[in-house]
Amino acid sequence: MDIQAELRRRAQAAKEASYKLGVLSTAVKNQALLAMADALEQGCDKILAANAQDMTAAREKGIKKSYLDRLLLDESRIAGMAEGLRQTAALPDPIGQEDAGSVRPNGLSIRRVHVPLGVVGIIYEARPNVTADALGLCLKSGNAVLLRGGSEALQSNIAISRLLAKAAYTHGIPEGAVQFVDFTDREAVGVMTHLTGLLDVIIPRGGAGLIKRVVEDSSVPVIETGTGVCHTFVDESADFKMALDIAINAKTSRPSVCNAMETLLVHEHIAPKFLPQLSQAMAEKGVELRGCDKARAVCPDMQPAEEIDWSTEYGDLILSVKVVADVTAAIAHINRYNTGHSETIVTNDLVNATRFQQEVDAAAVYVNASTRFTDGFEFGFGAEIGISTQKLHARGPMGLMELTSTKYLINGNGQVR
Repeated sequence: MDIQAELRRRAQAAKEASYKLGVLSTAVKNQALLAMADALEQGCDKILAANAQDMTAAREKGIKKSYLDRLLLDESRIAGMAEGLRQTAALPDPIGQEDAGSVRPNGLSIRRVHVPLGVVGIIYEARPNVTADALGLCLKSGNAVLLRGGSEALQSNIAISRLLAKAAYTHGIPEGAVQFVDFTDREAVGVMTHLTGLLDVIIPRGGAGLIKRVVEDSSVPVIETGTGVCHTFVDESADFKMALDIAINAKTSRPSVCNAMETLLVHEHIAPKFLPQLSQAMAEKGVELRGCDKARAVCPDMQPAEEIDWSTEYGDLILSVKVVADVTAAIAHINRYNTGHSETIVTNDLVNATRFQQEVDAAAVYVNASTRFTDGFEFGFGAEIGISTQKLHARGPMGLMELTSTKYLINGNGQVR
């Protein structure tokens, strides 16, 4: 197969479909999304059979447990994917929304409205649920899409994309608007990143290596979804039970995801009392702790943390722990080592809470809540295309509005300059 020619053909088909898709009515798009949700539930057995093939192959490759969790589908997760499509259908359509307007002294009427990006390329790794989320969001926002999932989820993604494309086309989405790369050649990523003029934007969603490759190599504009080196800072005034509940949730509820906590910072004044409680709670959850010298002085059972631990996204039941002097030191550590994703402070000090939210440089900054809430569903956006950690165009959970651009509409009555 000539991979470059094949991908150009698919991208061209998506481009042609995007012009028709971009002007579809909200009613037609919503009807298609609801039909796609039904198709997922009706095709559940096919999806589960395909996913079983992927899971077997992944176990044979020795893929770690936390990543197997990303790959696994069951009836409840498929139902969640369908619900995501239904929620997306229920959201306001961003296309055509006006967000600015004026009438100039010469009589020109100028309006700025939201329009689709065009063709969105999405390169992602082991999560097959991304296939449904991405298709739903892109179609609702009027964008055609070219998807390239990870090889570990190939059979699952093929089953999901075929079911969804058939339902979409049957209910009014233009043929060609849904494109899935159903082969595993690594060359495909390099080709996609250079489909300038066919793809309007590329969104990489996965580990640091994938994101780095796409950002550095692409001649197509990239919206960078970042890795998650997320922190929790337990301040001197923190309620211990609240802090423990938040830390346990942030680390153990789903350790493989990007909004999971990777580093816990503890104020030095409470470290002698708090750290033994934390250590016991984390041990009961099977979490390995890697501590700084001050943390290990309190809890010698911790493994010694090395410099690389402070900037590592483990994606696993491993947590680095550091004792800091105060909120100033916590903010400095976070701004040095974080990836701009999600950070939280547990405190009863309003001044420190305010400082933390103002000075920490991240897409989502919490007070007294788990970082696990950085998610499109939890923010009320429906499904999400990813969490953007960059500062241009979109930042944080990317929903429908983040998949649009703007256009100026100018009406006159004969004005010349």
